Amino acid sequence: MTAPPADPRRDTLIDYPSAFPIKVMGLRQDGFVHAMTELARQHDPGFDAATVELRESAKGNYLGITLTVTATSREQLDNLYRALSSHPMVKVVI
Repeated sequence: MTAPPADPRRDTLIDYPSAFPIKVMGLRQDGFVHAMTELARQHDPGFDAATVELRESAKGNYLGITLTVTATSREQLDNLYRALSSHPMVKVVI
């Protein structure tokens, strides 16, 4: 007897729900942190801005932000990644 085909929705290394950090880098400018936390909140209504971690670049031109969201599905994370990646203030999303 052969095993049923794997369900691609279950083929993941992430257990849902779980805390999931996303790192975002952009130019250091007014409104950057607020814009990123609002995007996180749109995709995770329970997002806690108190968990945000900030790191300046060596010369202070760039700002790295770690947003820890509660991941509930692959679709949610994909949508958040697309929203962050397409934002005009963002240079890199990891």
